[in-house]
Amino acid sequence: MKKISSVFWITIALVFVAVMFGFSLPEDFKEVTNNIQAFITSTFGWYYLILVTLLVIFCIFLIFSPLGAIKLGKPDDKPEFSTATWFSMLFSAGMGIGLVFWGAAEPLFHFITPPLAEGGTNAANKEAMRYAFFHWGIHAWAIYAVVALALAYYKFRKGEPGLISATLKPVLGKSMEGPLGKAVDVIAVFATAVGVATTLGFGAAQINGGLAYLTDIPNNYTVQAIIILIVTVLFMISAWSGLGKGIKYLSNTNMILGIGLVVLMFFIGPTVFILNVFTDSLGGYIQNLISMSFRIAPFNLENRGWINDWTIFYWAWWMSWAPFVGIFIARVSRGRTIREFLFGVLLLPSLVSFLWFSIFGSSSIEAQKSGLIDLTQFKTEEILFATFSQYPGAGILSIVAILLISTFFITSADSATFVLGMQTTYGSLTPPNSVKLTWGVAQSAIALILLYSGGLKALQNAAIIVALPFSIIILLMMLSLYRSLAIEKKELGLYLKPKRKKDKIN
Repeated sequence: MKKISSVFWITIALVFVAVMFGFSLPEDFKEVTNNIQAFITSTFGWYYLILVTLLVIFCIFLIFSPLGAIKLGKPDDKPEFSTATWFSMLFSAGMGIGLVFWGAAEPLFHFITPPLAEGGTNAANKEAMRYAFFHWGIHAWAIYAVVALALAYYKFRKGEPGLISATLKPVLGKSMEGPLGKAVDVIAVFATAVGVATTLGFGAAQINGGLAYLTDIPNNYTVQAIIILIVTVLFMISAWSGLGKGIKYLSNTNMILGIGLVVLMFFIGPTVFILNVFTDSLGGYIQNLISMSFRIAPFNLENRGWINDWTIFYWAWWMSWAPFVGIFIARVSRGRTIREFLFGVLLLPSLVSFLWFSIFGSSSIEAQKSGLIDLTQFKTEEILFATFSQYPGAGILSIVAILLISTFFITSADSATFVLGMQTTYGSLTPPNSVKLTWGVAQSAIALILLYSGGLKALQNAAIIVALPFSIIILLMMLSLYRSLAIEKKELGLYLKPKRKKDKIN
């Protein structure tokens, strides 16, 4: 028990209070969190837009700066995982299950109710894809990248504990070793626990939705509870086997299944149309990136409502996930340079997301436009499978999708148990299995209770509420990292002059 920090007990207590509130008074909890979320999105929307754009600019600056050659580790450190495995792990933890859940649904929703164009038109189709790219592109990954980069830099290069609070010492000093530092870590752990619990709920709902669509299995709480219990056993086995085995093998499996599903849908779906949409949407995304980044619509309440419901919501949602994803990505990134790290974390996942939405979003929109099916009549978790039904090989596509959701589900939960264990054992890179399993049970219990009480939406709101204080922490992390890199630039000034090819920063 000596290895367990007070952050563990404080966060467990906060989670328990939130869950019991949601369980005993679900409607009151939902109303309170809805009101707070609405206040945050309407009052701080401008702040979220500016902050996330600053994070993107900061990442691009580091990519092209000589500072990008600095290694995340000691001079002789080598990457622990191959590039392919590393990418699989960071992508699986970062967005895997979300892409499967929203890949066909979000573009369809934007097509029916676009931000500016008339719904159901070609203009709406273009806007739908462009904003799906925007919400899941470099802005989202820049949030993860800054958090992960700061953690990896201070842990592996400076020898600091792998804690969020440790990254703020250059700007807040020794206060990070006292109560204020613990408060920072509690916010990070709470955001992680809440965010992952809601994802477990979403994953269970989509697996249940797929099974219900394909078979006579009902779509209800009992089935979802059984799914969560089965997955809990599986990810606990994975967690017990360790990072180098369980998550590594699952992540590679995810990529194989994901590539298989993408290839199948690409050739079975409207192939040429998908390629045209990808090309046109990528151009539209790049062309409109600046205007979309700062679009707040102060003079149009209807347009502002759309921005609050989607863009501001997403920025807050990614921030609530940043502690979990950032810590996990940092843990598996030792030995890589800052430039290599940012290319891998910022650009490659964005391109994969663009391709994913082009394939599945275009397929769902084309199915809707055909008039043979009204996809809007289905639940969000069923839209993907309803889309498959309009193309050949629907059964195979659905089976692969369910397997992919399941492996993403297990990987996310497994990764989260490691991150939560690490953050509640003073930043240990090898948290005890007992701690990881405790967090695994806690996450599943939270998801089960909230699904039972109907409070999943309320806890999702709680995660977004937590994102506001954590957004301040992210801003401080960026400033802290820049200050440390500026100091190191002076110390290594001779090696930062790109005069000779043999000059190299280790």
